[in-house]
Amino acid sequence: MRSTPPNRPSARGGWRRIGAAAAATAALVFTGFGTAVQADAATTASSKVTYVSTPCATPKHTGDLTCKSYRVTGGLTAFQKMQAARTGITPKAADASTPSGYSPTNLRSAYGLTSAAASNGSGETIAIVDAYNDPNAEADLATYRSYYGLSACTTANGCFKKVSQTGSTTSLPSSDAGWSEEISLDLDMASAICPLCNITLVEATSASYANLGTAENEAVALGAKFVSNSYGGSESSSQTTYDTSYYNHTGVAITVSSGDSAYGAEYPATSRYVTAVGGTKLSTSSTTRGWTETVWKTSSTEGTGSGCSSYDAKPSWQTDTGCTKRMESDVSAVADPATGVSVYDSYGVTAGWYTFGGTSVSAPIIAGVYALAGTPASGTYPAQYPYDYAGTSSLNDVTSGNNGTCSTSYFCTATTGYDGPTGWGTPEGISAFAN
Repeated sequence: MRSTPPNRPSARGGWRRIGAAAAATAALVFTGFGTAVQADAATTASSKVTYVSTPCATPKHTGDLTCKSYRVTGGLTAFQKMQAARTGITPKAADASTPSGYSPTNLRSAYGLTSAAASNGSGETIAIVDAYNDPNAEADLATYRSYYGLSACTTANGCFKKVSQTGSTTSLPSSDAGWSEEISLDLDMASAICPLCNITLVEATSASYANLGTAENEAVALGAKFVSNSYGGSESSSQTTYDTSYYNHTGVAITVSSGDSAYGAEYPATSRYVTAVGGTKLSTSSTTRGWTETVWKTSSTEGTGSGCSSYDAKPSWQTDTGCTKRMESDVSAVADPATGVSVYDSYGVTAGWYTFGGTSVSAPIIAGVYALAGTPASGTYPAQYPYDYAGTSSLNDVTSGNNGTCSTSYFCTATTGYDGPTGWGTPEGISAFAN
């Protein structure tokens, strides 16, 4: 157990005003940029970030599950404001030519993962489960990784694999632009956190429970010990059956987005067998950590999900007293689109860089942290691991913000210790995600 936070590069990094050109160069090095950020104070846009739900957030068919992501369309993101503060140059609004969201370096700094990401994860496989096919998945992933200086992850070198829900590499689902955005997001976040990990993309034929569940089982059958799921829907009386059929895999860390519709429980985040991942707003600060987080909430209908399940039994390791059944969430990570992450995508949109938010960001981030922490012990449910470190310095306790109104305060309001929107907090290194 870690009693003090791991060494990390400061978010502010001790910057000095040594001239605009030198400061700009230093900022580029910090973020892994290889080319200058385009900036022109005379042509700046409104600082308010605007964004839209990705198309896969709307179900194609009745009963379909939806992805949990938003794509930024304008304004200045937290990353751009951070750059402006360091360089003295105000950037233009986000466009597809230049990254405008947090980079791998930023995310590892925020969560104390810099050292682990440099040395851990080799030989581990993170599976990404999504619906439909992204025909450009491997090429877009290559662009992201190359830009940020990550090693190549390709089919040819054995790092990347794309299969259908039955394991076929040739008979893939129909392509879908909305889900391709989601796939790019998930692949890039897994890469950002665990660049030495292999990645398997399992594409379900559709976004139905049956097909996504079949893809989940295929991911595990192919040997993945870490599976990220950035989708969900309303709870139903059928979910305990889905638990047994699709999500009960001991020795496998299964992460699931908690939802983007603010307070209210969603499934499969409320499955007793998965790690439900909530969302935060991540900003730089003058603290020792260099970062601070609050609950992500934009409105009464938009923000991280949380809640007390109506159907799933409470696992033995979850001991909050206000909810007699499964409580969502367990842990959390960045999700606010205004403090979003950079993603490269080219299918169905102008090929280029986009900033994404939603709990579709936080779920693959946490899957990556589990992978850095090492293979889960057989016979265990890794969702329990963070609970063994509850209240320690291995987790950043998020204590401010809410995602709505509720009769039991901690269901929707951050507090010291456990709460629904952020669980026990965000990663501070990998200790809380190891056996």
